[in-house]
Amino acid sequence: MQAKAVEADGVGLFRTEFLFMSRDTWPDEDEQFEAYKSVVKTMAGKPVTVRTLDVGADKELEGATRAEDNPALGLRAIRFCLSEPKMFLIQLRALLRASHFGKLKILIPMLASSHEIDQTLILLDKARAQLRERKIKFDEAVQVGGMIEVPAAALCLGAFTRKLDFLSIGTNDLIQYTLAIDRGNEAVAHMYNPLHPAVLRLIHMTIQAGAKAGIPVSVCGEMAGDPDCARLLIGMGLRQFSMHPAQILEVKQEILRADAVDLTPKVQRLLKLDEPDRVREAVEKL
Repeated sequence: MQAKAVEADGVGLFRTEFLFMSRDTWPDEDEQFEAYKSVVKTMAGKPVTVRTLDVGADKELEGATRAEDNPALGLRAIRFCLSEPKMFLIQLRALLRASHFGKLKILIPMLASSHEIDQTLILLDKARAQLRERKIKFDEAVQVGGMIEVPAAALCLGAFTRKLDFLSIGTNDLIQYTLAIDRGNEAVAHMYNPLHPAVLRLIHMTIQAGAKAGIPVSVCGEMAGDPDCARLLIGMGLRQFSMHPAQILEVKQEILRADAVDLTPKVQRLLKLDEPDRVREAVEKL
């Protein structure tokens, strides 16, 4: 596994879509369990964060694709899973079973409200009860986290920090939904800007809310793997980065050279800027 080869501290985001896509039937519990267990055992005690099924928008799934005028704002990720509780319970049971073999954490994508968190936790409790009835072992203390990918989540973090064990900021979608820009649309893709002041403030708010509540916050998506953003994120208080294994060594060098004490006041001043061009200039000076 590439993550192990570059001595990563764990797997920050394991995507489960590959098990479901390009096939006629959805994977059963045992097939999913074996896949998750294999990754967990390979990492030999290091944490593996597994994201529950995230389909919709640009990720089509056989039997799940619906004709929607705007699929990016439609029935995707946790919305789809909650609409298919039988399928979701199968995945949750498989994940719980795999947690017996290592440090597995469950990550829920595209949460936008406390109601979605509550419904997910109810199903997770049901999955636990079903495994207990079958006398199957699992980690009773498995951690459950939520992805911060829509502005609604970043602006209502209290429910997230009270009910979840950790947060992961999905910058790709957070930027898209904050700026109302589809990266796949050539007409507006040039306007996609990770350093837009609104995006940076939402990221900073999330990191600070996690620190105040005492729960870990990580960043995944392209920003986490961008060496030019490493100092900026450290200055915001970020301490956990999730990226493609090929990017780890370069970003790690930037992090090792960074001085958090020096960067923090500079980033605090940068976050007060309202003009994207000025923000970019300030980031380059970091």
